[in-house]
Amino acid sequence: MKVTDEMIDRLSHLARLEFKNNEKEEIKNDLSNVLSFVEKLSELNTSGIEPLVYVNEDENILRKDISMKSITKQEALKNSPQHDSDYFKVPKVLQKK
Repeated sequence: MKVTDEMIDRLSHLARLEFKNNEKEEIKNDLSNVLSFVEKLSELNTSGIEPLVYVNEDENILRKDISMKSITKQEALKNSPQHDSDYFKVPKVLQKK
């Protein structure tokens, strides 16, 4: 694929970037290098290779997420130093200036 000035202008518009002329040439060279690398990768024979889903083969070693009975709202509030009927009361941490 040939990288043209029009392609760079279109990509810069889509990405909302602005390039000076010398920067545009650098971007053009960099994009050409990236595309040539991708073309080189497409030469590889990947038949019989399964797609990589995970980088490593480790499994989840965390415990199972099991639903169990927890304390009620009233039980939690009775251990609080300050509360009203539904909420914990805490001191203000933000002040208006």
